[in-house]
Order: sequence, then C-alpha cells, then structure tokens
Amino acid sequence: MIEAKIETLLEEKFQEEGYTDCFLLEVKLHANRKLDVFIDSDSGVTFEKCQSISRYLEKHLDEEGWLGDAYVLEVSSPGVGRPLQLPRQYPRNIGRKLEVSLNDGGKHSGTLVAVGEQSITLEDKVRVKEGKKKTTQLVQTEIPFGDIKKAVVKISF
Repeated sequence: MIEAKIETLLEEKFQEEGYTDCFLLEVKLHANRKLDVFIDSDSGVTFEKCQSISRYLEKHLDEEGWLGDAYVLEVSSPGVGRPLQLPRQYPRNIGRKLEVSLNDGGKHSGTLVAVGEQSITLEDKVRVKEGKKKTTQLVQTEIPFGDIKKAVVKISF
C-alpha cells in the first residue's frame, strides 16, 4: 500500500529539525497515479515546507519506483473550507468563526474562544427577549471533540 509507505516516510521527516511541528492529515492515491498529500503544522505550513516535503517524497518515489515513471505528486496544506480533522488544528484557529456539525444532526456556529483537552468553546451573539425588549447576549457553548462530526473555519471579508 503506497499510502502506508508515504505515511512512514513522513513520520521520519517530521522528526527532523524544522519539521517537528508538522503532521499528516491525508494521503490519497487516485486512479490516474496522482498522489495528494495534505499536511499541516502547529505554526502554519509555508510554501517552502511543502516544496521541501514534496522533493523528499519525489526522491523516494523515483528511487523505489512505487508509482512508475509518470505520476503527479501534490503536497499542500488543507485549504480554507476543508474541515478541521484533528484536535491539534483547533488552537491555531482561536478567534475565527467556526461552523460545527454535530453527530446528532445539530449545528453550532460562533467564534472559537477556547480549546481544551477534550472540547472546544464557541461564543456567539444571541438575541434574547427580556420583557418587551430584545437584547443581544454573548453565549458560550462547550462542545466535546467526540460530538463533532465536522468543523469548518468560515472566513469573513
């Protein structure tokens, strides 16, 4: 399985200085011999890091011949709009708006204000009726990681 071999190579690479905060999100081999590798980093992924990791993988793919002579390799970070997959991706997004789908079918959206060991906390403005008036209140909702089906960062312009 080529994906497993790539994962092993990246585990080794992520032990090197300058790459210890990197982690693998997904390796996907398509039928047309296109290999997509999605990585992330606690400090953010730069173009130079992607390029270096791509060259590292190309060297091994060429030497071992795992994909033959003609293949396409793309190493990139997850783009905006791609769901967060691992708890370690959340801290970098504190202060950003998230849309969270829950396993039970519910949804929450709000600003990510805290990330704990087991959960995240979203803050959102809610209109509340007090007597004849409506007021806006900030409400915080704690969501356990185990309840999250999908969480996507929403970029506002």
